[in-house]
Amino acid sequence: MQSTIADVVAFSGKGLHTGASVRMEIHPASGNHGIVFRRIDLPGEPEIPALAEFVSTTKRGTTIAKGEASVSTIEHIMATLFACGIDNALIKINGPEVPIMDGSAEEFAGLIYKTGVKKLDKPRKSYTPRKEIHYKDDSSEAEIRIIPAKDYSIDLEIDFNSDIIGRQRAHFDQTSDFLKDIAPCRTFVFLEDVMPLLKSNLIKGGDIDNAIVIADKEIPNEEKEYLKSAHPEIFTSDIKRGYINTSGLRCENECARHKLLDILGDLSLVGIPINARIEAKKSGHSINTIVAKIMRNDLMESGAIPQYDPNKEPVVDINGIKKLLPHRPPFLMVDRISEMSENVVVGIKTIGINEGYFIGHFPDEPVMPGVLILETMAQVGGILVLNGVDEPEKYSTYFAKIDKVKFKKKVVPGDVLVIKMVLTQPLRRSIVCMRGEVYVGNTLVCEGEMVAQVIKNKE
Repeated sequence: MQSTIADVVAFSGKGLHTGASVRMEIHPASGNHGIVFRRIDLPGEPEIPALAEFVSTTKRGTTIAKGEASVSTIEHIMATLFACGIDNALIKINGPEVPIMDGSAEEFAGLIYKTGVKKLDKPRKSYTPRKEIHYKDDSSEAEIRIIPAKDYSIDLEIDFNSDIIGRQRAHFDQTSDFLKDIAPCRTFVFLEDVMPLLKSNLIKGGDIDNAIVIADKEIPNEEKEYLKSAHPEIFTSDIKRGYINTSGLRCENECARHKLLDILGDLSLVGIPINARIEAKKSGHSINTIVAKIMRNDLMESGAIPQYDPNKEPVVDINGIKKLLPHRPPFLMVDRISEMSENVVVGIKTIGINEGYFIGHFPDEPVMPGVLILETMAQVGGILVLNGVDEPEKYSTYFAKIDKVKFKKKVVPGDVLVIKMVLTQPLRRSIVCMRGEVYVGNTLVCEGEMVAQVIKNKE
């Protein structure tokens, strides 16, 4: 069964990059809510689902965004929620960054473990990749392999060609002690990489206590003096080659374990538990989130066949559909909406012999035209898109592209079409991308990908 946090917990600190004070509260949420961030400091308190398709940048951490709202450096809290088995939570935050705390997830994990989890009455789903996934970034030599398996595990290796760090490995599986062995491991940076950011004052919340700073090369005296004079709060003693932190490492392979923490958080953006063995080399936020998006798309494409229960009240009935779509009979191709979430909608269309097109297509063997099946898919997808905008009656959606369409079986009078449409990318610049499947019972009759433009054309 799904779970949520047992009670509200709060954390306060500063953002790593802005240095601004921020407060973050994690609230219990109902089943199928997922992990959602709410920017309570912005007008309307916009919400951003913690899903891979909402990743906007991975520069110096993982950032998710929806519209003008964004939250950055989410990986540590996401890893903690995953490790605690929390599927649903509302995270209220009054700034653009999750607080960096001490550069690890130790404070997050300690309080959340202490607070505990609450079981919900919704079944917990999981995702098993349909086939092995392999992704490699030739420029960075980063590489991740996803192998379907019964249980979730990660084997990670880092190698920065540094004799200070050396080659390190870390492992996670269901028997791992996240609170003791992974959560306390801090983020790390090479001084040569962070120097331009320090000179540009772009790490306002960083100090020697919330990051491992590594001087991999000999540092010129002039740079030493600059660091000590410009950032005395960080560099308090003589700067020598090696680990600059006076407190030392928390474990021998702390850098690799921190990368393990990062990948746990980034891959949790798939949205549900993963049944796979992960092999990662030289991984970082960029490749982590790319692979999360690949798995997320695979999940949405391979989701369970939607089932139609005529006894169940529709999520949107025909009157509600008329408020969302400009179409009217005989060209309104949707009877009801049986399911709808942030990214998925399921619509129903009953095919009757009295449909006008059967008069000529074909009189002796009535078959629903394939283009009208596509139109039905487009209308169902349009309901999902328009349901998320203000004043939907002022908008229309238009085809921009149709791709990878396959007609698997004829649709004839008496069939009930169950149309499932999934957003593969969030709405951006009035363009929306969707993938659709149409079923009759458990039989797939049509599938394809669509791109549509959403235009406000009414006042």
